[in-house]
Amino acid sequence: MNDASFAALLTTEGRALLDEVRGTDPARELAVATRLRRTHPAELVSAALAQARLRQRAAAKFPAADAERMFFTPNGVEQSTRATVAEHRARRLRALGVTSVADLCCGIGGDALALARAGIRVLAVDRDPLTAAVARANAEALGLAGLIEVREADVTEVDTSGYEAVFVDPARRTGGRAGGGRVFDPEAYSPPLSWAVTAARAAPFAALKVAPGIPHEAVPQEAEAEWISDGGDVKEAVLWFGTEPGLVRSTLLPAGHTLRGRGLPDPPVRPLGRYLYEPDGAVIRAHLVAEVAEEVGGGLLDARIAYVTADAPLPTPFASRYEITEELPFNVKRLKALLRDREVGVLTVKKRGSAVEPEELRRKVLPKPYGRAAVTVFLTRREDTPVMLLGHPAP
Repeated sequence: MNDASFAALLTTEGRALLDEVRGTDPARELAVATRLRRTHPAELVSAALAQARLRQRAAAKFPAADAERMFFTPNGVEQSTRATVAEHRARRLRALGVTSVADLCCGIGGDALALARAGIRVLAVDRDPLTAAVARANAEALGLAGLIEVREADVTEVDTSGYEAVFVDPARRTGGRAGGGRVFDPEAYSPPLSWAVTAARAAPFAALKVAPGIPHEAVPQEAEAEWISDGGDVKEAVLWFGTEPGLVRSTLLPAGHTLRGRGLPDPPVRPLGRYLYEPDGAVIRAHLVAEVAEEVGGGLLDARIAYVTADAPLPTPFASRYEITEELPFNVKRLKALLRDREVGVLTVKKRGSAVEPEELRRKVLPKPYGRAAVTVFLTRREDTPVMLLGHPAP
């Protein structure tokens, strides 16, 4: 999509066409396009159908009612913040008393929309003309244009002194393109993390969105680091300025459970107990496995692997709990025979510290269902010895 085709979508004809192609089945696109090109320009029909596809993809990140009214670019769908995560960040800023935010590298405006819905005035800045136009259209589409000013500019040249907080979401892909290679060096972000930190230090409050794999040693001492997961998937890390320097926390959405780091030493390694706890990915990224182990009265199976074992089924929102029935040396033939003998039809394979691929193992040991029983197999190691733990989710 280019500037001209996007502008055409905003016309009366373009909007009517978008309504007509909403929800088009990809299998019927050719037939729909052929019919519509009899009465509409071919380029406009192609743009409308492409936008319909993007809206369908965006429904995985945004509420359906929003996605069907918003506008997207392929890059915007790929890199935009999931709405639940943006709403969490907006709530935190609002709780800090923030009423105005400079959203730098705003993309198609996902975070700006969440901030505005929290009652915060937003300056949304992006240097790409098309992206800025899409962000502006989204603010208008959702009735938030009164709170969001979209500016096409280089974020490094924008004066943010009139805003109570700065939010920076730098590009983390080579060339800034959807599908481009991910960038792991924070100084290779665009703009670099060092620039974002300087901008953050100049504001009363700031939040810098970074990749969840950021090294802990790259976090500035005066920042709070928060790792966020949504539905069990780690989505991002945020460096907060003006909150609690040095704090490390993990937040699990959509429930909003937060685990705060307390600087605990590494948990002890202990024998396998009746229960195995699998910490959420955000907990692991935040290096807070020790806090989970203390919460459930457990220890580690292996000093280098983030599986916690305990004797009691204590509740925690920060880990999934399984009851373990057996620990066996890893052996494919033995596992296949065991599944057959127990008439297993549903097999879940999880791994940590194992080179075995779960899907490959599943094909080998359960080529077809043997029955209706369900088993969860954990592939891991204890003192460098590969083992398999058999069990099932425990309520």
